[in-house]
Amino acid sequence: MINKVFSSEQLDDKDPLAHKAGAFSLPDNTIYLDGNSLGPLTKSAEKRAVEVVQEQWGQGLITSWNKHQWISLPQQVGDKIGELIGAQQGQVICCDSISINLFKVLSAALKMNPRRKVIATTRDNFPTDIYMVQGLLDLLGEEYSIRYVDEASISSQLTDDIAVLMLTQVNFRSGLKLDMKGITEQAHAKGILTLWDLAHSAGAFPVCLDDCNVDFAVGCSYKYLNGGPGAPAFIYVARRHQDSYQQPLSGWMGHSAPFSFSPDYAPDSSVKQNLCGTPGVIGMSILDAALDVFDDVSLKAIDEKSKKLQAFFIAEAKRAGVLEHFGVASPPINCRGSQLALAHDEAYAICQAWIAEGVIADFRAPNILRIGFAPLYLSFADVEKAVTRLAIIMNEKRYENATFQQRQSVT
Repeated sequence: MINKVFSSEQLDDKDPLAHKAGAFSLPDNTIYLDGNSLGPLTKSAEKRAVEVVQEQWGQGLITSWNKHQWISLPQQVGDKIGELIGAQQGQVICCDSISINLFKVLSAALKMNPRRKVIATTRDNFPTDIYMVQGLLDLLGEEYSIRYVDEASISSQLTDDIAVLMLTQVNFRSGLKLDMKGITEQAHAKGILTLWDLAHSAGAFPVCLDDCNVDFAVGCSYKYLNGGPGAPAFIYVARRHQDSYQQPLSGWMGHSAPFSFSPDYAPDSSVKQNLCGTPGVIGMSILDAALDVFDDVSLKAIDEKSKKLQAFFIAEAKRAGVLEHFGVASPPINCRGSQLALAHDEAYAICQAWIAEGVIADFRAPNILRIGFAPLYLSFADVEKAVTRLAIIMNEKRYENATFQQRQSVT
């Protein structure tokens, strides 16, 4: 995909997304390879943060619920995200966190499939997804269970006692990208409802929820969507399920008429039912502005550049002798998301040493140096510099420095 006859400068000159880097407020002398964990601040989000705090809240006070349409932010932002994940309007709502949203969707899905008592997932799914299943099963009792399926052969392990198949489209460690359309079709053939976690998908490449006939999906907005730390998550409920869908966290914002203040709960008939308490206006407003960065680009173009950046990284790493020090823990480029996993027993310390050289990547236990490729602000020159600095770290074994060996609270 990347021929070494092209220099990083030539590749950057031909990059149709090169202009988008100016939309971000990135620190000087920093190469950011961790947008798959926390996206950077966009200038539009920075501006909105000041506006919503100083003007909308500071001056508008409570009138801003109507004047600035705070009350409709969950649907407005949800529909914006829907455009990025292949969902027509009215099927995505922005609210709460992935963990809470998983609890809602799993509960509702089990109620829709009452004769089945099994939730299936992969053992290498992101831990919070598994934890939420385990917590729900504690409430439901021994009649229900979780079943782990092999990520490499999911379809062959689907049986007609499974109520819900809960999968993450892109594995958070390896980057393995699952076949959403094929697996969903095979699950439906067994009468199984599908729930997809899009944490490492939304904003990274085209996601086609409607076209894949997905039942439910959840995702976060602080990675490739650049919504900020702790930004609200989202839920997708296919339109065909909204009449029969009933989630258990019956908060007042999910009521069909919340300002009637009726003592009895009557759920909204749309995806809005997933709202619980008052939405976090400041965080959601910032996310709303951050999503504007996608207005004039396609997910296809983003995906194409990501693959080129990854291929260029591999080519440079081979040339510099970096890959001699690592095992590649990711599948081939066409079978992974917008990230690369390199295995090394000293991966944590290597990551810290790289950060000290101005290149921010991240570590995932037990031994993964994880590198994210967010094409809207990352250049080929950035990749070349990052590899050069990593080569020095590995050749000089700088990671053996005691400072880099000390584990911090957040790894």
